[in-house]
Amino acid sequence: MHHHHTEAIVIGAGVAGMAAAIRLQLKGYQVTVYDKNEYPGGKLSYFEQDGYCFDAGPSLFTQPQNLEALFALAGKPMQAYLPYQAVPVSCHYFYENGKTLKAYTQVEPLAAEMEQQLGEPAANVLAYLQQSGQTYEQVGTLFLNHSLHRWRTFTGQKIKNALKAARWSHVTTSLHRYNSRAFRTPEAVQLFNRYATYNGSNPYQAPAMLSLIPHLEIAQGTYYPQGGMISITRALHQLAMELGVQFKLGTAVQRIIQVDNKVAGVVAEGQNHLAPLVVSNADVYFTYKNLLNQPEQAARILRQERSSSALIFYWGIQAEFKQLGLHNIFFSANYQQEFEHLFKKAMPYPDPTVYINITSKMEATMAPAGCENWFVMVNAPAHRGQNWKELIPAIKEQVLAKLSRLLGRPVAPLIAIEQIMDPPTIEQRTASYMGSLYGTSSNSRLAAFWRHPNFARTIGGLYFVGGSVHPGGGIPLCLQSASIMAGMVPEAAAAPSSSLH
Repeated sequence: MHHHHTEAIVIGAGVAGMAAAIRLQLKGYQVTVYDKNEYPGGKLSYFEQDGYCFDAGPSLFTQPQNLEALFALAGKPMQAYLPYQAVPVSCHYFYENGKTLKAYTQVEPLAAEMEQQLGEPAANVLAYLQQSGQTYEQVGTLFLNHSLHRWRTFTGQKIKNALKAARWSHVTTSLHRYNSRAFRTPEAVQLFNRYATYNGSNPYQAPAMLSLIPHLEIAQGTYYPQGGMISITRALHQLAMELGVQFKLGTAVQRIIQVDNKVAGVVAEGQNHLAPLVVSNADVYFTYKNLLNQPEQAARILRQERSSSALIFYWGIQAEFKQLGLHNIFFSANYQQEFEHLFKKAMPYPDPTVYINITSKMEATMAPAGCENWFVMVNAPAHRGQNWKELIPAIKEQVLAKLSRLLGRPVAPLIAIEQIMDPPTIEQRTASYMGSLYGTSSNSRLAAFWRHPNFARTIGGLYFVGGSVHPGGGIPLCLQSASIMAGMVPEAAAAPSSSLH
């Protein structure tokens, strides 16, 4: 007898979409993934020019265990698909006052370095990271591993313990106030404030709960996947294909078909494709507005503030800078003013914090001999029709002035090639409303609870994964969203068999 599988459709081949497809395929569904782009990976993409290779999107790899879990579930050795290594320094920091710091991914060396370079007592750093780890263990894991939108998550001893452990101040205090109490030096406060930007939030508004993030990067480590971040996309794509997932790339989904408040499939390229289960890895706002044609629902999502966006310069640099590493941050002199501009004025700040990622530090082949591939990113406001054509040259001048000042040599003459990615391009390529890289921000104290859940409340069989829904943006949380979603979905019904039970 012909074996009939339950069909499932995933819209969007981003990291979360591919992880969702893998998990559903392993539950016995026959999964098809549609993506309007000709390549998988969503924001996690790649390009090369004149011997310079660039990861175009996310550049930080932490918590490899989330990926390990996916490969283990499929019974495959992850190292065969995605060899990776630990990076001893999570970031090189540069301050306007001339101070510099290597953020080691081990707690003791980091504390010693902060005392030596910044004059921040090592004891403060150790106490902070210990508390960060505790917050993560007691509250973070609960929060990141479950749907916050199902009451059964909130019963039982685990929750009572977590809520007891979660200092109320983690919710009522801003990350900045929390950090200001924990550290003596403004440099240490600024360094730990930066973790709010990991999900596009403002440290002066976002809750102190985000103080659990440094635990992930420092205590649990920072890693580098061989071949760069694009290797994550390639590994997930390969695993999905081996498991029998079908990919329809360059195929846009126009809408989700609903019958009697249940999904029945999708319309793609004018064709109906039927399935009782649909997972959207598209921005949740875009999903409601365009795919479900529910503008009121979409508008409700927009009541929350959008996360920040980014302006990225990809520069081929004809020189080597010994003082730089894989991840580098050049802080603005006035962080508070910078965030005022990003969120209140929706304008770039004239002295931006600059992040540089250089994968040629890990693999020389990523750039021509004696050269470096710089991925240079500044936080930008969400796209609200600002005149980027006019803004970009000014920002570029400011970035070059800052880097030349802090690195002690002019950078502009060293730029051999340049590509630019701005918020409107991000919006257009990834259907992320307003170019927000992380959907909504975490600027309200309870924002974590306002993020859209991983299922549709009013439409049966419709689920959501990716950075615009619970638990949030960034690769680890995107993978987590797929895991939470899969936990809510029943095993696929096998073909009806004729034997009597």
